[in-house]
Amino acid sequence: MESEQAKDRAATLCNRARLAANQNLLFWYRELYRDQFKDFSNPAALSILEIGSGTSPLKQFLSNVVTSDVLDLSYLDLVFDCHEIDKLDAIKDNSLDVITLTNVLHHLKSPIAFLKRAVKKLKSGGKVIATEPFFSVLSTVIFKYLHHEPVDFQISQPELGEVQGPLASANIALPWLIFFRRREWLQRLNDNFDLATLSVRPFSALSYMVTGGISHRLPVPGFLYRMLFRVDLALSRRFPSFCASFFTVTLTPR
Repeated sequence: MESEQAKDRAATLCNRARLAANQNLLFWYRELYRDQFKDFSNPAALSILEIGSGTSPLKQFLSNVVTSDVLDLSYLDLVFDCHEIDKLDAIKDNSLDVITLTNVLHHLKSPIAFLKRAVKKLKSGGKVIATEPFFSVLSTVIFKYLHHEPVDFQISQPELGEVQGPLASANIALPWLIFFRRREWLQRLNDNFDLATLSVRPFSALSYMVTGGISHRLPVPGFLYRMLFRVDLALSRRFPSFCASFFTVTLTPR
């Protein structure tokens, strides 16, 4: 496990540097964060905890965010296993306006267990905001055959079968299955969250891939990318089942 964590730390630092050098990818993240927090009049005044901040650039755009990860990285505010968030003394109970995660739920051993325990730290009316891969006709081909992380639609329980490390362990289909395909799994959150107010919306089609993602950087001029992004976002919301690649879910505690 120690060697896996060392590999994950090295990979995270490398990915963080690549992201910082990719201006189109940074733009994609900036627009994602704007969309995640669009229902708040002043996100800079909120008490926000981000889970899985190793590579994330969120703090560049919202300096009030408390960053965290299971990996021990010098630039983080907190280091802990989010499955034990209910035991975390560094964050007071009923103190957070938002807990946010971007492409993190699919790396967790048990996303549902985490979400149920996270409620303890939220204020009344607080939110969990998470963005994850969405499986449309187009994105399914990309995620299954062109992406490096595992995709498994046949799991019998909403959790990872084997955990090797925070980056090495993943099933990018897991959150999509919970929120779109396996109603009985989603119902496990019903005691903790008001599922009647659950909000789910698509976010982008091919605009993430056109940046090259974290692994590569494609030579698309910034001005052209920004123009294409608007069209791409509109298409993902008009035809989500055909071309959406990500979705954002917002959960409100009972």
